[in-house]
Order: sequence, then C-alpha cells, then structure tokens
Amino acid sequence: MTTQPEITRAMALLLDLDGTLLEFAPTPDTVVVPPTLPPALAALQTRLGGALAIITGRPVAQIDALLPGIPAVAGEHGGAIRHTPHGDIERGAHPPVPEAWLAEAEAALAARPGTLLERKAHGVALHFRRAPEAGPALRTLAEALVARLPSHALLAGNMVWEVRPRGIDKGGAVRALMARPPFAGRIPLFVGDDVTDEDAIAAARALGGIGLKVDEAFGTPQGVRDWLAREAARG
Repeated sequence: MTTQPEITRAMALLLDLDGTLLEFAPTPDTVVVPPTLPPALAALQTRLGGALAIITGRPVAQIDALLPGIPAVAGEHGGAIRHTPHGDIERGAHPPVPEAWLAEAEAALAARPGTLLERKAHGVALHFRRAPEAGPALRTLAEALVARLPSHALLAGNMVWEVRPRGIDKGGAVRALMARPPFAGRIPLFVGDDVTDEDAIAAARALGGIGLKVDEAFGTPQGVRDWLAREAARG
C-alpha cells in the first residue's frame, strides 16, 4: 500500500468527496457524513491557514449542505469554483444541456426503476447504482446526447455516466485553486478514488505535490477518514 503522507503546514489539502471521504450510497442524497469528519476537516483547515478544498462532481450547494464551513469548493468537476467561503461561484461560459433532451432522458429513465437523472448547471449525470443492469442502456442514451451536443463529452464514473462540457476536469480545478491564496505557493496534496480524479492526481503531481488514489493508499473512505483524524490530532 502507498505510504500515507504527513499533512504539513506547507501543504494545501484537496479532497474528492464520494468514494473518498464518504462511502457511496444508493442515491447522491442518501450519503452519510460521519460525525467525526467535520471536526477533523476543521482542524486541518485551521492548520493549513484555510488551504483546504473539496473537488467533486457534485454542485457546490450540495457540499455546503453536507460539509458546512468548507471555504473553497470546486463543484461539477471544476465547472463551478468558489475560492472563498462567501465568494461568488465562478462558471465558464458553457452551454447547458437542452431541455428537450433532458425531458427525453427523464422519460427514458422513468421506464427503468432504480436509475436517476441528476441535473447540473451545464451537464447531466445518469446514475444506475441501484440498477446496474441499466448501465449499458444509459451509456447509449448519454452517447446519443454527446453526438447531438459537440460542446460536451461523456465521462464514465462509479456507476454513473456523466455528460459535461469539454475542457472541464478536476485537474483544471486543482490548477485554478492553487493559483490563488491561501493555496498559492503551497504543496498540493490531492486524494481521489475514481477515474474522474485522475486529472487532479496528475495536476497535483505536476505542481510538485502529491496525488493519491484511495484504494492504493487508504483502502477505503474509512481509511481516509482515519488518516485525516490522526493528522488533525497531531495539532
């Protein structure tokens, strides 16, 4: 297993959410935040002078609801970034998914119990965790959208197909966050679990930092939380 690093005061801590800090749940709104996680994050946030961020495929508002007090959040894979606790959410000039297609997709998913369509500002996620057998059909549906919407690309996630604007990825989110205080000049440490996190892992390493996969360094989200708690307790 990869060595778990010490979180020093010279670092910036960048963390994925689902599959990294939290176990996956049947639907995005049923994840459980263990009571020990927010205090550990708060302690590390203080140690790092505020240089702690969540980088996720979820919208920013969902992170604020799940983990209140996180100062910087990159949501929608970097398509929406808030650099400070009360700052504006920055979005690129990306076209939304057409309503006509969304209505068509919702009708298709309604016929497949256990699937879920998640709308985002500039994209859409088709979840099939509760209906794994629907995965191939949802991929075909997503591919059909991408064929009609060349501004977007298909991304494979953990039991989800996501259609997002081209040019957006978590690596770009890492670079954008690290370019501004309190992150600028620090050593990035990113932890993620999925193929969607590989760009962020590469970006952190390219910036002279550390990029880790959950399964290689921690085993499970519980392993990540245990590491964070130990690091927070060091003071």
